[in-house]
Amino acid sequence: MTRQKSVFTFSAPWACWHVGQILKRSQILAKWPNERLEAHAEHLKYRIQQSQMKSRWFPWNAWRQPLFSPAILDELFALIRVIGERELGMPHHPVQLLGGFVMAGGGLAEMQTGEGKTLTATLAASAHGLSGQGCHVITVNDYLTQRDAEKMRPIYRRLGLSVGIIVAESSPDERRQAYRCDVTYVTGREVGFDFLRDRLMWGDTTQQSQKIFQHHDHAGPVQRPPNFALVDEADSVLIDDAGTPLIIALPEEANEHQSERLQWIRDTAISLRPEIDYQWKPEHRDAHLTNTGCHRILLRAWPANVRSMTQEEVFHAVEQALRAERFFIKDRDYLLNEKSEVAIIDEGTGRLLEGRRWQGGLHQAIEWKEGVELSAEMGEGARVTVQGFFRGYRVLAGMTGTARTARREFAKFYRLRVVSIPTHQACRREVWPPRIFLNRSERLKALVIEIQKLLAKGRSVLIGTPSVEASQKLAEGLSQSGITATLLNATRHAEEAQVIAEAGQPLRVTIATNMAGRGTDIHLAESVRLAGGLHVIATEMHTSQRIDRQLFGRAARQGDPGSCQFLLSLEDELLQQLPPARRKHLLRAAEKLQSAELPRRWFRVFQKIQRSVEQKSAKSRAQLARGESQRQKTAKMLGLDNCLEFID
Repeated sequence: MTRQKSVFTFSAPWACWHVGQILKRSQILAKWPNERLEAHAEHLKYRIQQSQMKSRWFPWNAWRQPLFSPAILDELFALIRVIGERELGMPHHPVQLLGGFVMAGGGLAEMQTGEGKTLTATLAASAHGLSGQGCHVITVNDYLTQRDAEKMRPIYRRLGLSVGIIVAESSPDERRQAYRCDVTYVTGREVGFDFLRDRLMWGDTTQQSQKIFQHHDHAGPVQRPPNFALVDEADSVLIDDAGTPLIIALPEEANEHQSERLQWIRDTAISLRPEIDYQWKPEHRDAHLTNTGCHRILLRAWPANVRSMTQEEVFHAVEQALRAERFFIKDRDYLLNEKSEVAIIDEGTGRLLEGRRWQGGLHQAIEWKEGVELSAEMGEGARVTVQGFFRGYRVLAGMTGTARTARREFAKFYRLRVVSIPTHQACRREVWPPRIFLNRSERLKALVIEIQKLLAKGRSVLIGTPSVEASQKLAEGLSQSGITATLLNATRHAEEAQVIAEAGQPLRVTIATNMAGRGTDIHLAESVRLAGGLHVIATEMHTSQRIDRQLFGRAARQGDPGSCQFLLSLEDELLQQLPPARRKHLLRAAEKLQSAELPRRWFRVFQKIQRSVEQKSAKSRAQLARGESQRQKTAKMLGLDNCLEFID
């Protein structure tokens, strides 16, 4: 399936004129009874399907035509606006109608945090849902999947559209039924892995190729052919998650000597000398053996269960053990769940990726390090990159509050044009000057004083941390100073809804990982609003500026007051991206100042490191995309399935 070839165009004066027409038309439709609105929705459904059918009859002329005629969109959006007011008490604002125009035509709408993207999504999702070919609304986690679908369901129901919900616990039959609905809410990972599972079971059904695995399931594939995807938090799904391909793992043959082999490999890795036996790159969490290191390994005594491996396999296993020891830290990159299993923590969202595993022996190396039961080694059964999967949709659209800095990447890899949508109300967020401290203990002292001042005014405080470990240590430090804080991290995901509901209450202090970033809507008590709103404190700078902007976006939403501030230290994790010599030089320069708090110009050091990490991540994603394109070309030339028969 190829993407829609029509070029997305957007003219602000043209769109504003149509918004005016929608507002006028909605005033007329508001006088109609519900029965007449439902009949009108059925009539629009017929018109949309007829126009879609016409483009299939005359495909040579399809690229000249927009996806929907402006007259149909005007009438449909006016109808949805009236239904939104009746069912939810939330009529679409003019700026939301603008966002709907952008996304319905296959563009990416940048709407600031708090502008009501969830409600805006109903416009484009309904337009494509009425076409009868299916619409996927892609979210970043299961919590938002369920919340958004249930909240917007009354609008879809009044339009005569069915709504499906897919979460990690959904069974194959539930997934199949959800994908048959007009509008399906699902996370990017779930829809991607469902695609790969269908590919494993049924082969490439879109190309009618021979099935790789025969299966006696007469229900057919879970998914329909991909038609339209509307990606919420598009920069998280399409950019941040694009650095790692989606892989279906299959268990390999069991090795009865796995424990002894891993012990020898770990002992060998620990004995190696940094910068002599191996070179390590903190920004990529990677380590490579030098010639000296390889020679040192060859001189060690190899037990019998290791001698059965090739030299290349041993070197690779040692490098994975080095990565497990140096770069993957408990309660930051993973945690041990209730079953004493290693559960991966998503860096961008702070949530657990249950059922996900690192490949290439890394997962087993971490399990051995933590002393838990070893899982079977896994091989690749099916694979697709995020870029390759989402480019398979006929039409791709998205929305986010932080797309501007990645607009070139969106255009290059997804052919998505970013359109900035103005805010409905002026933003009242105050950005306080950043403060930088010599170490974490000095920052904690300043943080306690700052929180006490804010609570004395009757405000609520949200404190962002980069990891589970950092959030727990901070909570302990505040507790010793007499400040009670509520924790929200990957170990407490079951309490998420309650914690968020209470975060805007007076005198409330909430410590959260990135779970409190994207999609989190904190409602303020009236007394907090009058006192100045929510104050957000970022205790560390993340590796992506967009994640920091999402955290600060929890304050001053929808015209409310609010403020935000960085409180950083030279012991933060971001500075671990620097080479040891450079880091020591910075610490010596800071100590010469003989001050616990450093001048504000030191903030530029953090910004420079962040930009460097972002650039390296972008290069890595570009390299992965180029490799995927080459694999696709080679697979097509040889008549192979790129997702199943790997071309290296």
